[in-house]
Amino acid sequence: MSMSKRERLAAAIRGDATDRPLAALWRHFPVDDRDPLELARSAAAFQQAYDWDFVKLTPSSHYSVADWGVEVAYQGDPEGTSAYLRRPVSRAEDWPRLQPLDVRSGALAQELEAIRHTRALLGPDVPLLATVFSPLAQARHLAPPGFEIVTLRRHRAALEAALETITATTIAFVQAALAAGADGIFYAVQHASAELLSAEEYRSLCRPYDLRILEAAAPGTFNLLHLHGRHTYLELVSDYPVHALNWHDRETGPALAEGARRFPGLVVGGLSQQDLLTGTPAQVRALAQQALASMGGRRVCLATGCVLLTHTPWSNIRALRAVAQG
Repeated sequence: MSMSKRERLAAAIRGDATDRPLAALWRHFPVDDRDPLELARSAAAFQQAYDWDFVKLTPSSHYSVADWGVEVAYQGDPEGTSAYLRRPVSRAEDWPRLQPLDVRSGALAQELEAIRHTRALLGPDVPLLATVFSPLAQARHLAPPGFEIVTLRRHRAALEAALETITATTIAFVQAALAAGADGIFYAVQHASAELLSAEEYRSLCRPYDLRILEAAAPGTFNLLHLHGRHTYLELVSDYPVHALNWHDRETGPALAEGARRFPGLVVGGLSQQDLLTGTPAQVRALAQQALASMGGRRVCLATGCVLLTHTPWSNIRALRAVAQG
């Protein structure tokens, strides 16, 4: 018996059998992401082409910090991400000067408009996720590379003042995104990695803010946590109150089935960006089938560990989608 997308997703989260495997890929739409309607149109066109089990709307990463003075430009990065040209924080004393943003104006309001447009184009039956970055990830966008970590270790109080402001603004945005038509959030965590912070630093500084934002997202019916980077602390986030977890399982581990032993919800992955970029359709199909088999066909959604590269061969995308047809 055929399931709707919402029925299939809910069953997979519970660990029940589904009528076919789940799959979802998401990508940046550079330049299009500067205009709410164009971003929505591109996201809807990608969905129309491949019919994924949910849509993750992917704005330019600076949307949440643009109104604090961040400026970016797209310069051809294959991930579709923009280069940061101006960042407003250069000294520790700059952090406490941040003031809460009004989500009803500026770049945040534009992103809410993109969510509304996307929902209208998709119709009511496709689960839609709004992208939300963790407070420390947003702080990373506000300052020169690594300065947020330097400040954490040398001027923690100044950084914490900024993180409180960022968290308050993010909570307001999450609530507005749900009201605008998102089913939940794609919560991107970028610092839960031994390459950036110690486990204790992440636990004491980041985890409390994460939980406050996820509490705001709790009314959503589908919240997905993205654990970005290598050598990540999956054990520090495996109890987060989300429905699904996505990480770089192919590049850095743990493997999909091992992650599923630690996290009780839906695991999202099985392939890497590089697998889809340089593999053949036959190789993509084999990797996808291996991922499904490792999970016994349950509690899994085929995906990559991060955004789809913009120059990924369409035949490989079609190969992944074909596996999910059952």
